[in-house]
Amino acid sequence: MRTAYQYKLRLNKEQVAVIELWLDLLRRQYNYRLGERFSWWEENRCPVNACPLIMPIPQLRDNPDYYSQKKDLVNTKDKFPEYKLIHSQVLQDCIKRVKLAFDRWFKADKNGQRLGKPRFKGKGRYHSFTYPQIKQDCIEGNKINLPKIGKVKLIQHRPLPEGFQIKTVTISRKADGYYATLSLEDKSVPALTCDIEPILENTLGIDMGLKDFLVTSDGESVPIPQYYRSSQKRLKTLQKRLSRKKKGSKRWLKALIAVAKQHKKADATPRRRESQGNAHQAVADKRKDFHFKTANELLSKADVIAHENLNIKGLAKTKLSKSINDAGWGQFLTILTVKAENAGQKTIAVNPKNTSQDCSNCGEKVPKELSIRTHSCPHCGIVIDRDLNAAINIKNRAAGHSVLKARGARRNGGAVKREAHTIASA
Repeated sequence: MRTAYQYKLRLNKEQVAVIELWLDLLRRQYNYRLGERFSWWEENRCPVNACPLIMPIPQLRDNPDYYSQKKDLVNTKDKFPEYKLIHSQVLQDCIKRVKLAFDRWFKADKNGQRLGKPRFKGKGRYHSFTYPQIKQDCIEGNKINLPKIGKVKLIQHRPLPEGFQIKTVTISRKADGYYATLSLEDKSVPALTCDIEPILENTLGIDMGLKDFLVTSDGESVPIPQYYRSSQKRLKTLQKRLSRKKKGSKRWLKALIAVAKQHKKADATPRRRESQGNAHQAVADKRKDFHFKTANELLSKADVIAHENLNIKGLAKTKLSKSINDAGWGQFLTILTVKAENAGQKTIAVNPKNTSQDCSNCGEKVPKELSIRTHSCPHCGIVIDRDLNAAINIKNRAAGHSVLKARGARRNGGAVKREAHTIASA
């Protein structure tokens, strides 16, 4: 079993300088190694129909791969002695990142789609480095011992779980400081396998939207928090200030950091000032916390959670992109799937076609515009909330039942008007 714990670091000025130097040197090394691969690829690729038949083909130079580039780090340290300051395994991990980025460009993912061409990292665009191996006793009290950096204070808000071993440590720079992410493993914990078959009794359907974050097939709803929009007014002011600064100047950098921190803050407007500790909580962190709590609430109600198989990337390119990104549907579904697998439960993605148009009571199609929020079926007379109707259809499709079979399994199969009720916060 693998898991990850993240702690915030409290660095002094010398340690910050060392980490920033490492990040800049690793960024240069990343760009150089990526450039080597691009150079070889551009020089040696050629369409078959464009090759001259009378000219001899020159001998190809060696293709720079992970092992040859890692072996060449010795020459890098000879030419540039500052690279000797970086831990050797951290430098090797930089080469591994180049390999993974280049492989993802050529190889398709599990859905058969290829990712984009790797980009060179601009100044300040390299945010983290990783220790692939570290001593198990690296944490002593409230400090972590990082090789070639020294002992660094960290806020250990929760202890490490017993039986887990530290596999890797990643130091990352964010807008509000530096963090250490510990990857932990316990081989004694077996991987859970889910053999649950979805039926109407153990399945819960959810319909995700922008009016409510989600509505369940049981008639409960979760309101949408809109963390980004709540801080948008302050962000607009800071972005205007940033646009007036000369790019690359100290004031521009200061304004840039202020914008980045505002993306992390939540509801810290002058009219609503909280304590220093609460006012600077992250928008992203608050959204993630909301997603975790909502996922826990859903998994406590059913063994199988059914949702629509949405094309979130495509929806994020529409005029509703800001609201969709603020809701964070993709992150929520990822969290829900991972937590379900860890708990021995299951999530099912169903075809979203006509889930809002089909009647969940009789199966007839009832066309309606997006602005119509009530499903009123002229065939069977049922009148329910539009999102509730979709959630019931999602549940029925996941359980593999037709609407008529599902009607008999529901306790209230008649034309009863039902409203969505908000899930009580724990």
